[in-house]
Amino acid sequence: MQAVQLSTLADAPAGVAAALDTVRGFDAALVNGLARVSEPQHAALTALAGAVAGSPLAEPVSSAVAKVSAGAIGTDELSALAAARAALLGAVHDALVEQADAALGRSRFEWTAEAVAGTPNPLAAGSRAWLGELAIAGWRGVDHDLVSAADRTVEALLGEPALRRLAVLLDGFTAELSACAPVATMDRVPARRWADLWARALLLSWRGAESAATESVSGRLLPLGVDVHEHGTAVQVQVHGVLETTDAPARLVRVSVAAAKVDTIVGPAVWQLLGAHRQLLTALAEHRALELTDMPVTVTGDLLWDDDRAKASAEADPFVTATVQLPQARAAAVAPLDRDPVHIAVPVFFEGYRIREGALESGDQRIALDLDALPAAGPLTAAGVNGSSLLIGLLRWDANGWSVRPLAVQRKVKTVLTALHNGDWALGPTDPKVAKAQAKSGDAVAVLRERAGRLLRK
Repeated sequence: MQAVQLSTLADAPAGVAAALDTVRGFDAALVNGLARVSEPQHAALTALAGAVAGSPLAEPVSSAVAKVSAGAIGTDELSALAAARAALLGAVHDALVEQADAALGRSRFEWTAEAVAGTPNPLAAGSRAWLGELAIAGWRGVDHDLVSAADRTVEALLGEPALRRLAVLLDGFTAELSACAPVATMDRVPARRWADLWARALLLSWRGAESAATESVSGRLLPLGVDVHEHGTAVQVQVHGVLETTDAPARLVRVSVAAAKVDTIVGPAVWQLLGAHRQLLTALAEHRALELTDMPVTVTGDLLWDDDRAKASAEADPFVTATVQLPQARAAAVAPLDRDPVHIAVPVFFEGYRIREGALESGDQRIALDLDALPAAGPLTAAGVNGSSLLIGLLRWDANGWSVRPLAVQRKVKTVLTALHNGDWALGPTDPKVAKAQAKSGDAVAVLRERAGRLLRK
């Protein structure tokens, strides 16, 4: 069994609560906007400047607070505030990852890549201007006119491959704001989430062309589990696994593949959008290893997936991988911009536990289960998790502390041990009832493709 010292995860590391309080104050300042900074807003901005006073951000953030409080709000000032917020969350991330590594007995690579200064793409200037308008209006000031003002900017960004990360983020962000507009009528504003998206978009807009250091690897990829991230306009499948090569120790890696979608494509149908990655989907559905040949991998442990460089091979039980290889696999370094608690996702394995009241208990220790995030694209359900005896999941963290997001479980179904994985339906539903319901409702992906083809022919 992989030893997970849950007792060491019970309390947050020193300084985390204070840093998050500062971030929470800044996020609250964005709710009503910065057009006229009130006393509480000024206090929150001042606290943010004080939190980074001993860092290289001290002078630009202090200057930004003074100008914003005086009503001189520009994209440079807002970017400095976003950078300070990211720096605080980065410090929280590092403390939490160190705590998790200690609890799991894991090691990880250090970040050694040097920052490469790039020239920001001029197209990104439009996004900064719109994000500035958002900050001035505040979330309570968001209406359909303000959201629609970003339409042309998002369209231009989507046409520029070098800005794809920023484009997809803004596309989803604007869609979410539009669905909530006018925000003034909302009882509760998701201040932390929207501030996360706003700050990340602002910082991404200043980046030059992506130039992550990569190497080519050949070896065997043993999938552990898959996390499905679904939005109304996009779906991303993120596979966590162990990479074995002949010239290096085993290490943890990720594979992320994504596709644009519409909100009518949901559940098992989302896998059809990823059909170009046939080898990957086969490995997930049939629990097989993947033989990789000269596959690019970044210093952050992300395999830049090329299905032509992979071949699904022999069966590889993820629970065996989790038992044998996972404890020794070395985790990748985390890129500076990704050092945010929301991005923490550490593969873990549990056995010999019980589940009670939404938490996994081992002895007198317990940790919350994130069952709300289970995707409709696979057979794994809350009931399946509750009756399980083995569990592979992702250790995650939010304001309520540590939790585990299940990726796969093993449980008894009519006295037979059965494995349930999020990726089991990668080649189509294996549950006859689900397959029948999908056939009855029609193939939404096929219909949309046929209509698109008809429009293009015209």
